[in-house]
Amino acid sequence: MPQYHSLGTFPHKRHTVYRKPDGALYAEELISTEGFSSVYSLVYHCHPPTMIRETGSPISVMPEIAFERHLKPESFLGYGIKPEADFLASRKPVLVNNDLAIIIAAPQTSSDKYFYKNADADEVIFVHEGKGLLKTIYGSISFGYGDYLVIPRGTIYQIDFNTKENRLLIVESFSPVETPHRYRNEYGQLLEHSPYCERDIRRPSNLETHDEMGDFKVMIKKQGMLYPFVYASHPFDAIGWDGNHYPWAFSIHDFEPVTGRLHQPPPVHQTFEGKNYVICSFCPRLFDYHPQSIPAPYNHSNIDSDEVLYYVDGEFMSRKSVEKGQITLHPGGIPHGPQPGTVEKSIGQKQTGELAVMIDTFKPLMLTKAALEIRSGDYYKSWLE
Repeated sequence: MPQYHSLGTFPHKRHTVYRKPDGALYAEELISTEGFSSVYSLVYHCHPPTMIRETGSPISVMPEIAFERHLKPESFLGYGIKPEADFLASRKPVLVNNDLAIIIAAPQTSSDKYFYKNADADEVIFVHEGKGLLKTIYGSISFGYGDYLVIPRGTIYQIDFNTKENRLLIVESFSPVETPHRYRNEYGQLLEHSPYCERDIRRPSNLETHDEMGDFKVMIKKQGMLYPFVYASHPFDAIGWDGNHYPWAFSIHDFEPVTGRLHQPPPVHQTFEGKNYVICSFCPRLFDYHPQSIPAPYNHSNIDSDEVLYYVDGEFMSRKSVEKGQITLHPGGIPHGPQPGTVEKSIGQKQTGELAVMIDTFKPLMLTKAALEIRSGDYYKSWLE
């Protein structure tokens, strides 16, 4: 997990008097998950964060399920999701279960007319196309192609895009998103064998204090509903904060692949984890260096997990042809592996330029109606010789 960080000014001791230049008190807020037993931060507001002017009628954003039970390899064309101007409207859940939702989005404009808070889930936003600025009460984080933005639940944010062409892969996690436990020592520091370290993690900077009163719309997601709230003070009015609960960024290009004499299994690519799922990064790397090695992955039966691959860039050694933004689903319970001809073709190759995000879930995924709209052919027949 990201370590202690702070920006701005705050009192020497927690829960003590901290006054503005005019003598009024700053408003202290503890932001945490899992009650008071998990990571948290203390934020010092110019105004209490509790001043609600009005609330509007909620809007359902529950995924429309097409198949609750499914056992067939599938392929989806992620770029088949049509771009939409609004950030929230552009988010289309395609594969979901009780642990997470896998979402494709193609927003065209910045979310500058409202603020957004996911009160249900942590979010991991992978930026396939586009660049811009993630703005929060904790400060801002610039992002671009290949960045993972990790946004803990309860974080109010806006995204300012510098481009109109934006493609995002979003994972909503109903448990905290963490760095893999096996990468960390007992003090939380990333170990030497970890494929990335603290130097690669980008934390918020450039804290801007908006000491403003007015009407500020915050769209809050809770239990599959979007609730419009209007607050009387600007959500980004912090004079300072400190703690371990804050958004952060990590680039897939900073992931250092683990290689060996023989083919390495998928866990070496693990990047994040949550309850009942993992997220992995397949990055450009040298192939195995045993003289008789077969670089292509062997057939394997993932009996206990559904495997989802999101193809980002480059040629993938085990597939005959893939498109940018293509998604493949291999349900748990049946074997899968390289397509015909790809094993022989891989022999003797020295490296790969592939770039992909893999999500393995340990509970079955359900297909949504949005997924069916971008389903691509009879993918399950592509192993016939």
